[in-house]
Amino acid sequence: MNKLTIYPSRIHRLLNRVIVTGVLLTISTAIIAIFPLQAEAAKKIAIVSIDEEPSTLRTIKGIKKSLNRSGFNIEYHEAILSGHLETDTRIKNDLKKFNPYLLITVGSYATMTISKSFPNKSIIFANVINPVSSGFIESMERPGGKITGAALDIPPDMQFKYFQRVVGKITNMGVIYSQETENIIEQARVAAQNRGIRLIPLKVESEKDIPRAIDSLCKVSDALWSVADHTVYTQQSARHIVLQTLRNRIPMMVFSQTMVEAGGLFTLDFDFKDVGRQAGEIASRVLLGASPAQIPVSAPGVIYFKYNEKTAIQINIKIPEELLAVAKEVIK
Repeated sequence: MNKLTIYPSRIHRLLNRVIVTGVLLTISTAIIAIFPLQAEAAKKIAIVSIDEEPSTLRTIKGIKKSLNRSGFNIEYHEAILSGHLETDTRIKNDLKKFNPYLLITVGSYATMTISKSFPNKSIIFANVINPVSSGFIESMERPGGKITGAALDIPPDMQFKYFQRVVGKITNMGVIYSQETENIIEQARVAAQNRGIRLIPLKVESEKDIPRAIDSLCKVSDALWSVADHTVYTQQSARHIVLQTLRNRIPMMVFSQTMVEAGGLFTLDFDFKDVGRQAGEIASRVLLGASPAQIPVSAPGVIYFKYNEKTAIQINIKIPEELLAVAKEVIK
């Protein structure tokens, strides 16, 4: 019968391994007990808006959905400015106590207010028209400073492309503007020229210049383009401009659904959830260390066509079938 022979030296080696392993496990346990592993600290992000309109809520939903997919541990603080000094001061004090890593603003008023109160914080805006004219950024391509975001500015070339699809040939296209939107006129002129359109821009200094301006343009234009300009389009002047285009049977491309409802022929509207998604993606890049100054401002990626059927009939414009099929809303 064979016997199993065990050598003392082998026993010693096995015992040494067991002892060393036990010691290492004990030391590791002690280190963990003294210095427990900590989860990554949450990134604090404040989202500031001015209202709870459906467009605002959809934008915020898009922002949070995008950020939640980024992989960061995020702590949110949401605030709604009121436009009243006392209430907004309290809200801004609460934001300072929260001390966010970055702020996301929805709308021009929120962006203006927060950028003045938090000049050293990174700010990502959404739902802002003409951010250059508003003084938030230096240019759409290179914003500069600590602010960038997702604008609502649809490039002129895309607007003119839709205009031609809707009305056919356009030879002379008028536009009324003021100093507020002067910076986009030259870009629009080039875009129009590339499409065989002569842009006829007419600058006004105040609302009182509007009647003369629209009368002049109606005499030389076969289409009218509009820009979101607070000097040009007040509640009263917008009504007058639309009425004059209807009287002269001139198709007018407007910049908002409200103006379509007032009688403008059509507008290009936005998917606000998608605009929020863009702002969220830009915010994620900032969280990764990118500088807002170097991140170009995004333009709307999803565009909706909305038109006024009554106006189309009145000025004898037949909306192409392919646009009728995709119209998001028809004002009757």
